[in-house]
Formats: sequence, C-alpha cells, structure tokens
Amino acid sequence: MNRSKIEWCDHTWNPITGCWHGCPYCYAQKMAVRFSGDVRLNLMAKEDYSVVKAADGIGRLYELDAPMMNETGNILVYPFGFEPTYHRYRMDMPDKLKMGNNIFVGAMADIFGEWVPDRWIEEIFTACRKHPIHNYLFLTKNPGRYERIEAAGMLPADKNMWYGSTLTRPENKCFISNGHNTFWSIEPIHAPFEIWKKDKFSPDWIIIGAETGRRREKIIPRKEWIEEIVGRCADSGIPVFMKDSLLPVMGESGMRREFPKQLQHSEISPKMEKRLFGICSECKAKMKKSDMIVLLARSRRGEQPKQFGFMCNTCFPKFCHNSGLDVPELAGLDESIMIGASDGNE
Repeated sequence: MNRSKIEWCDHTWNPITGCWHGCPYCYAQKMAVRFSGDVRLNLMAKEDYSVVKAADGIGRLYELDAPMMNETGNILVYPFGFEPTYHRYRMDMPDKLKMGNNIFVGAMADIFGEWVPDRWIEEIFTACRKHPIHNYLFLTKNPGRYERIEAAGMLPADKNMWYGSTLTRPENKCFISNGHNTFWSIEPIHAPFEIWKKDKFSPDWIIIGAETGRRREKIIPRKEWIEEIVGRCADSGIPVFMKDSLLPVMGESGMRREFPKQLQHSEISPKMEKRLFGICSECKAKMKKSDMIVLLARSRRGEQPKQFGFMCNTCFPKFCHNSGLDVPELAGLDESIMIGASDGNE
C-alpha cells in the first residue's frame, strides 16, 4: 500500500500488476520495467511463483503467495516486468491503514482486463469488504467486464465501491449503472468530448487529465475541450476533478477539484476508534478521549497511578459534588485528575 501521488486518491493498492492493453502512453509499463530487475533470472526461480492460464485463453499469468527477492534481499516489486501478476500476499494491506482512505485499486494494472481470472477479482472484492472503512476506486478500459459481473450478480453495490471507466476519446465505452457508484477518468484526453451524446450520461464523478511524458505523438488538449465538459457537468450536478496536468491549459483560476460526498469523509478503523474514543463512566456518552477527563487512581504513596476510566466535562463536577470532593480547577479538558485513596498529608 503506497501513499499516492495521484491527486484524486489517498493510496494506491496493487494486488495485481501488469496489463496487456499496450497503450503507447502508459506510465505504468515504463515504471514496471524500470523496477523489475532481471526478468530472465526471476523466471528461473520457479519455486517462488506459479503459472496460471489467462482467463481469455491467450497467454499465461503469474501468481505470488510471497514476495520475490533479488540477490541482495530486496523485494522485487515487478519481478515479471509488466506481465499480469497476482500478488496474493498484498491482500491484507487495507488493514494496515488506521484511518479510512480513498484507495485506487490497481494503479499498475487493469484488474478487469479480459485476461484476469474471475477468482482474482472475487478475492479482491472479498478483501475490500473485510475493511469497509475505506472507499475503493477501480478503473478499467474494459467496462464490459463490469457489465458481465453485474449481470451475474457479483458486482458489489456497497456505497464505498466505485467503478470507473477510462476514456481518451468520445467513442470509448463506459460503464453506467443505477445501482453502483460510477465515474469516468477522461485521461489522457485526446479529443473533444460531446459527453451529453453518450448513452445514459449520468456518471457520479468525472476526472479529467492531460497526457504527460515526452512521447513524440503526445496530444495537448485544448481549453475549450475541458470547458465544454465542465459546463455540461455543472448543468447535470456532476462533480469534476481536474488533475494538475491541466494547469498549463486551464491556469490555477480555471481548475476544479471536486469530490462526490462519499469521497469527502474519512472513517476510522475499530482499533483506532478504541484508541481515540472513550465512554463516560457516568452518562455513557461516547466522546474523544482528548475531550474528556481521565480518571486515575493509586492505592499507596509512590505507586504509579493507573487509568481506570473517563468522564465527560458535564458529569465530572456532579461526580465530585456527590462524592464530597472539591471540583479541581482544570487548565483544560485533557488534564488528568487523580481520584483515589488518601495519601495522608502529602
């Protein structure tokens, strides 16, 4: 799990790496080749991986139950270059994040490519559902796979699951569903989009970005292409997020960085919730521990006080009064108060 440099998500998670679309502008392929090590030597370590047949029957895929290491003991992130590889050992990575995040699943792959086995996709969905505090964003150039999984009743419709379609030209297909969160990533935008002409134009979010890199055939978008999309989205109430690659085209004043409501809030894991929140021992209200009074006690002089509870600022004065104790003057709500057996004339 990596903190992302992609502006519209917090983290990227790559249980699958590699892709066979062969896009000439693909950043992921260049990165995978750069950090693959010696693929020929990696393939010779047959005891470290298994081979499975591609779902479309063309070619072979790789599965790793544990990370592969190079000769210096470092993890090979892409041991087979950009060949599709399932890193099963990464399936618990969402559990490592204590706060809810917007996670882009498969930034280095197309998880819904025709070659990807159904079993891989099902295992990823299962892992997502085990950690519902996060929002999971998927993205594919093969939205027909979404449609087939949906028709089979296997596409999760949870509010934190988002299904995106990558579009570069208006003729590209997209996934639209009334029962699922959908978005379009128009990146890199290579032509003007008359998006209102697309069938059932109603995505929940649109992301727009320009092509980066130094490709000789690189296409620079025109400002009017972007303005046309933004205008139509404004009329339809669809939030738009422009990536920083559009700054040279739009200028800072013309940028829009909008998120759907579901992607604007963060939840916390049960472990972190237990750490941050407490229950008032009197009224049983659940509050942040930092906003409550900590109750400490010790039974003898020199003993380290032990924490035994929390009390809200409303209940604490009443507790002191009912116990015949003076209410201490507190510098702040996070001050610790010690209530316990008398230490004598200390």
